[in-house]
Amino acid sequence: MPLQLAPNFAEPGKRYFRDFSPGDDFYEALIDAHRDLSDEQSEQLNARLVLLLCNHIGDLSVLREAFALARKGLDT
Repeated sequence: MPLQLAPNFAEPGKRYFRDFSPGDDFYEALIDAHRDLSDEQSEQLNARLVLLLCNHIGDLSVLREAFALARKGLDT
C-alpha cells in the first residue's frame, strides 16, 4: 500500500458539501484534543497519537516512507 498524500479525511455516513470540510473537521478535532493541555501534555499527546496511528497503519514500508517525508526539509 503506498503512502496516501492526497487529502483523505472523511467520516463514514456524513455528507460533505465542500471538499475542504472533512479536513476542517479533522483540524478542529485535533485542536480540541490539545485544548487546556500544557506544552508538555501536548507533546505527550502527539507522541501517543503517532504511536497509535502507526500501529493502526501497520505497514512498515508506508511508515518508513512517511518518516522520511516528515524529516525532509527539517534542520538537523
